[in-house]
Amino acid sequence: MGFPILSMILLAPVIGAILLLFIPQGKDRAIKATALGFSTISLILSFIVYIGYDPKAAGLQFTENILWVKSFGISYSLGVDGLSVPMVLLTAVILFCAVLVSWKLEFRVKEFFFYMMVLIGGVFGVFMARDLFFLYLFLEIALIPKFILITIWGSKNKEYAALKYTLYLLSGSAVALIGIIAIYLYAPGNTFDIAQLAAIKYDAAFQKFAFFTMLLGFGILVPIWPLHRWTPDGHSAAPTSISMILAGVIMKLGGYALIRIGIGFFPEGAAFWAPLIAVLATINAVYIAFVAMVQKDIKYVVANSSVSHMGFVLLGLASLNAVSIDGAVSQMFAHGIMAALFFAIVGNIYDKAHTREIDDFGGLAHQTPRIAAAFLIAGLASLGLPGTFNFVAEFAIFSGSIQAFPVFSIISISAIIITAIYVLWVVQRIFFGPRKPDLDHVKDARGVEMVPIVLLCGILLVYGFFPRLITDIIDSGVVPILLK
Repeated sequence: MGFPILSMILLAPVIGAILLLFIPQGKDRAIKATALGFSTISLILSFIVYIGYDPKAAGLQFTENILWVKSFGISYSLGVDGLSVPMVLLTAVILFCAVLVSWKLEFRVKEFFFYMMVLIGGVFGVFMARDLFFLYLFLEIALIPKFILITIWGSKNKEYAALKYTLYLLSGSAVALIGIIAIYLYAPGNTFDIAQLAAIKYDAAFQKFAFFTMLLGFGILVPIWPLHRWTPDGHSAAPTSISMILAGVIMKLGGYALIRIGIGFFPEGAAFWAPLIAVLATINAVYIAFVAMVQKDIKYVVANSSVSHMGFVLLGLASLNAVSIDGAVSQMFAHGIMAALFFAIVGNIYDKAHTREIDDFGGLAHQTPRIAAAFLIAGLASLGLPGTFNFVAEFAIFSGSIQAFPVFSIISISAIIITAIYVLWVVQRIFFGPRKPDLDHVKDARGVEMVPIVLLCGILLVYGFFPRLITDIIDSGVVPILLK
């Protein structure tokens, strides 16, 4: 097996969380340094996996396997392929940035970082798990701490938002569990091994049923219209770093599971439900873009924009060809970075101006040129400007989807125009509108604040100009799933 690098990536935040329990309350600098140290370990090891992954060999790499419960066929089994590697790297980057964004936190610091690190351990587990039981277990670990993080450290309407988030996502998990149990009972030999389950030829009726349970259960996480209503409230109430994690990686768990389990296990079921997904994806992209356009709170704009962009991911999945699904996975990565950047900037502004109402701002670019430039980069990525990785992802999605659903693709493309309108409107109103003298006290980002902003902007631009640094890896993971 060699060095268990995947286990180290997964366990680094968990070990960090456990060590935090032994640091005395009030030693905030030591707590934050510990969280940053272990998040850095995960980041470095994730980058090593990214560099070391061989897309030409494809398949599972860096595998680990320990039999856990033989009678039920459950194993602690980890591995990554071209679908997993970008998601693991995305998670590590956002964890590192989220810790830095929370550097000035002063309220119940130890508990905050403890729950954040446990949550991320669960996310890593979902993207690495090669055992369906453990994938579901890690999914629950990733979802439950969010309720506590929003309830205790959130802003306005936090109790309502946290409860709404929990009811929606745990309901989705329950539906997905029904499908997982059905798969286990259907499969011969009592196994939860994902590779073995994917190799089974399921009958058409079972595929339609099982894929629908995956679509309903994991679709809430994406989120898919009309089951998206938890998202804007959850984003707006969550503290900044948790909004980054929620938009950056939690929303990607659903898309990842739909590809890995839904399409990977049930290609006939996916083809049967694809037209429905395409319809809902188009509504996601276009209708929610209009919803984002009329928001008055910056965070609600970004939250609804995230739902709209995930509509592109769903359209790529519905098209069921390599180009569109490559684009969908690329979009998950690109949107994760872009959304994290957006929320980091919005949180920075809110901490200094103590308001998120767009009408309260004006001319901020005079005193915050760095923040304005970063927000503009995120905005241009959001509308798919060439030179950003979002353009590469969206171009691939629509190149593939127009072959399968030409009408829905053309309608969905209009969401890009709507996005351009509200993004440029927000930029103009906040940064380049008439200057508000009562905001002269707002200072530009500097020091620790600039590290996550520079890192996230850099990733969007580097992969925008050199997309094959990651698209070749993604393609090596998508093609084998479609060839089943």
